[in-house]
Amino acid sequence: MAQPLVRITEYTDPACPWAWGSEPVFRSLRQTLGARAQWRQVFGILFDEDDDPAPDPDAEARWYERFIHEVTAHTDAPYPHRLRWLTRTSWPASLAATAAASQGPGIAERVLRRLRESTFVHGAPADTPAGIRDAVRDIPGLDIDRLLHELADPLTRKAVRADWAETRAPVPEVLGLDGPGPHPGRAKETGDHRRYALPTLLFDGPGGQVCVPGWRPLETYLEAARTAAAAPLPRTPVRRSPREALERWRSLTGPELALLTGESEPPPEAVRIDTGHGPLWLHPGEARPGPV
Repeated sequence: MAQPLVRITEYTDPACPWAWGSEPVFRSLRQTLGARAQWRQVFGILFDEDDDPAPDPDAEARWYERFIHEVTAHTDAPYPHRLRWLTRTSWPASLAATAAASQGPGIAERVLRRLRESTFVHGAPADTPAGIRDAVRDIPGLDIDRLLHELADPLTRKAVRADWAETRAPVPEVLGLDGPGPHPGRAKETGDHRRYALPTLLFDGPGGQVCVPGWRPLETYLEAARTAAAAPLPRTPVRRSPREALERWRSLTGPELALLTGESEPPPEAVRIDTGHGPLWLHPGEARPGPV
């Protein structure tokens, strides 16, 4: 099997609205580059365990809800009808997403997507083991008991702690960045550290390293991949039919449907979930009873 031409490191967090809004572009990037790229996710811990608790949790949730709406004005991603609480800590979801990797990349992808949807679709962030169990139940092929056992394993915590540290050692070019756009990606001041803005992608290959932080269009990422790979990688996105996309990803937002397929209508079997901002389309095997 041929070696990948470029290595991509994604700094992210399950509760970050910019990362949620970047899902269409990142899915398209992965689909377009295919086996020519090796992708690694690093969980940066947006909400740490030692953060001071909010004196008024509901007011804090309303503040973050407004922030999500502001981000959505740029990303057009779904958001919940109401955010029931602000994520207490990013650790449980990040541990779960890390632990899920031992069950295969497809399972890990679905687990992380469900964790994101717990906040940005259902408004009930999966920030406890019980919340995680509820969020990921009925994912085909997932061993939930194994996931929760490995979530609590000290080795999983050590891996996420390494992610925490890596995210707080950003490359120099993002430290004083003053780029264009609503989310240029300048490194954030967090206590005694500076960390990557979420999301940030690093591209590494024979052509060197290229950092693409913040909110960017697909074309910017494809150009970065070509530069890092020093090879003629695609310039336009690979697309699938709506039915193929729904079968592949199981859950599609409106922006994802448009970017991944070039179409605006899902296949007839898709199950529509109405959020506070547009629909989410689910594969029939993903649909669960109960209100959003």
